[in-house]
Amino acid sequence: MSGYESVFRPDLFAASTILVTGGGTGIGRCTAHELASLGARVVIAGRRADVLEATRDEIRSDGGRCELAVMDVRDSSSVEAVVATLAGDLGRIDGLFNNAGGQFAAPAEQISISAWQKVIDLNLHGTWRVTKAVFELSMKQHGGAVVSMLADIQTGFVAMAHSSAARAGIENLTRTLALEWSQYDIRLNCVAPGTILSSGMATYPEKLQRVAAESARTVPAARLGTVGEVSAAVVFLLSPAAAFITGQTLAVDGGSSFEKGRIFPVTDHPPMRRWNGFHRDHDWSGTPFES
Repeated sequence: MSGYESVFRPDLFAASTILVTGGGTGIGRCTAHELASLGARVVIAGRRADVLEATRDEIRSDGGRCELAVMDVRDSSSVEAVVATLAGDLGRIDGLFNNAGGQFAAPAEQISISAWQKVIDLNLHGTWRVTKAVFELSMKQHGGAVVSMLADIQTGFVAMAHSSAARAGIENLTRTLALEWSQYDIRLNCVAPGTILSSGMATYPEKLQRVAAESARTVPAARLGTVGEVSAAVVFLLSPAAAFITGQTLAVDGGSSFEKGRIFPVTDHPPMRRWNGFHRDHDWSGTPFES
């Protein structure tokens, strides 16, 4: 592939500036690439300058517009300073993808209070800090669209009590803000991915990776998801085509969120067709993931 193969028209975001937190790796990186391929001026933010620079250079080499901002969503002063600079330099922020976050797998009984607080602060409080700053410094005056990252938490998430609590908070925050901020022409939605083939999966122990790959065969799609499938959902929710959608959560999970707890298992079948237009996505063959 010579460039990102998005299903959306090339100039969809030609007049838009979109901030992607956690934009240097994984789903954030992929989404930044797709948005840039559709004409957006993308600003990728995160704590690590090296991965941000690498992704920025990729996007620019592909002909897209991309800037970076080193920002820690756990630090209010960092967030406010970066967003103020962006709003001042770029004039406005039309879209926000709250992708920054993280967690670790552990049974609830093994999660310390300190670890709990760190995961809640990173995911829930971090999402609020960035959303509030973008609202105050741009969207309150100009309107816009916000998409925030969740996970497959609808029926609970074993070994992820801290992350599940944080993501549930983000979902309800999104619904509440969709009610309160509709007067400012701001739409807020969430995406809830299932298990996705991305660099984030590689941070977990190999045993957990194998379990994830094996369990994916039991969901209706009979496979893991791709970063491009999540990115396409985010792009849709940020786009004008979603103008009548707000306060909602779009599951991108191959059916796992409604499959759990069924008395009769899904009939064994080959994996459903997948989509990934991301020309720079990692080759997962030879890893604990499905090939």
